[in-house]
Amino acid sequence: MLPEQKLDALLARHALVESELASGLAAAAYVKLSREFAELAPVVETIKAYRAVAAEIADLDALIADPTTDADMKKMVVAESQALETRKSFLEKQIGHALIPKDAMDDHNVILEIRAGTGGDEASLFAGDLFRMYERYAAKQGWTTEVLSISEGVKGGFKEIVAEIRGRGAFAKLKFESGVHRVQRVPDTESSGRIHTSAATVAVLPEVEEVDISINVADLKIDTMRAQGAGGQHVNKTESAIRITHLPSGIVVAVQEDRSQHRNRATAMAMLRAKLYDAERSKLDAERASERRGQIGSGDRSERIRTYNFPQGRVTDHRINLTLHKLPQVIEGEALGEIIDALSAEHQATLLAAEAS
Repeated sequence: MLPEQKLDALLARHALVESELASGLAAAAYVKLSREFAELAPVVETIKAYRAVAAEIADLDALIADPTTDADMKKMVVAESQALETRKSFLEKQIGHALIPKDAMDDHNVILEIRAGTGGDEASLFAGDLFRMYERYAAKQGWTTEVLSISEGVKGGFKEIVAEIRGRGAFAKLKFESGVHRVQRVPDTESSGRIHTSAATVAVLPEVEEVDISINVADLKIDTMRAQGAGGQHVNKTESAIRITHLPSGIVVAVQEDRSQHRNRATAMAMLRAKLYDAERSKLDAERASERRGQIGSGDRSERIRTYNFPQGRVTDHRINLTLHKLPQVIEGEALGEIIDALSAEHQATLLAAEAS
């Protein structure tokens, strides 16, 4: 059975938001309420359909119980009632899923950070493999990827790479990728054929807008400098690189990828907002870690979440004990969706169980 009081509250909230949107709000408040209204609308329609079906069933049950209803009529009414019960059950499930607490950032773009961990040059090469995996996966979703910051490895790959992935639902799909990714393979430079274990850390941050988090300009230290690059490049001749330090938190972001200082500043501010929002989320998650950790982990980026074993051609996600013997397809971004979908399904199941209890 659905919690009727909760359904009443949702209908009331929908009506209130609709009324407030028509009252002439400030831009920031209007944006926030518009998002909420868009999220509530399909749920409200489903609730109305569910209640209409329930009312029809009640009317039919009254007909069935009425001793004056003749046998042929009862037979027709029973068949109709059974069909409506099936419809009611379907709508109940839809509403049940809609009642699961939503992550407000699910529809947002993503800032993806990948850093080489233990393993030296091999870790940098693995970081490059991971970036290309996400880039290909994003392309298959119809999303776009733009590199924001990059530090190349000595023998290829990246010591660190930061990119923006733009597309509807990007954070919902990629948020479980945060953590330590481990690779086991024989490096090209290894003559004895010995398997090495290396690691890279992935951070997936939702790209947040100014209405989602406020930053006091007085808390910022902004430095401009010449970008570091190959000698003689235009990028070295202007002070286009930007470094922003958020003094209260100590968070530092630096961007130099664009020739435009204005664009680099905008990119750096977007990265800073994402990091500050993520820090606040992490703090809240830590406070309720026991109820949120579940089977797919806390999202802590110190947590080893997945192993890519090249000699055996397998990928194992340790949070849900899922192993796929299709490592090449995963690295190509083709089969990554299977892992992501399994993680999302597990997360949904955990939230449904928590909601039911």
